[in-house]
Amino acid sequence: MSHLAELEAWGASRGLLLRLQVSGPAALRGLRVGVARRGPEGGPQLLGDLKGWAIPLPGGLHLDTLRIQVPRGEPAAALVGPLIWAATFAWALEHTPCRRAALLAIRDDEHQHRRLVRYFRRLGFEPVRELGAGALDLPQRLLWGGSGLLMRGDCAEGLRRCERSLGLITAAPRAGSAG
Repeated sequence: MSHLAELEAWGASRGLLLRLQVSGPAALRGLRVGVARRGPEGGPQLLGDLKGWAIPLPGGLHLDTLRIQVPRGEPAAALVGPLIWAATFAWALEHTPCRRAALLAIRDDEHQHRRLVRYFRRLGFEPVRELGAGALDLPQRLLWGGSGLLMRGDCAEGLRRCERSLGLITAAPRAGSAG
């Protein structure tokens, strides 16, 4: 399994700068993971970032906002998201007791919601419950910032999937296949 330093070096070898910003006390740590590259004028150009926070519990990683700003077709487009996720999962596994993460596939637009659910499933997240307009969902909606599908995933499995996506590991052969 990759460590943060290895992911940073891997990104740098492809012209990508991986940076983590952690803030707050151990009881509630804010997290921002960003990937940038050198821009046309020499300064960093942000390609994507993820924000969240962690409390020191096995299920305490809460992921809020993911933003990817790489135009389709650019070589970096397929690398930025998996690198951000891999770094997030590696950080949780290395520096916190968090082993599971939670996020909300927000339901602003039905088409976009379905895309988000598919995307998060590819990372290993599974549905937990819908957060809707009911009074019982209000506290969770305030915490997550809206309605949608609450999902949870295993950090180690998410890291493995990202490593495969980035070509850092190869998929294990399936049982019964020649190899």
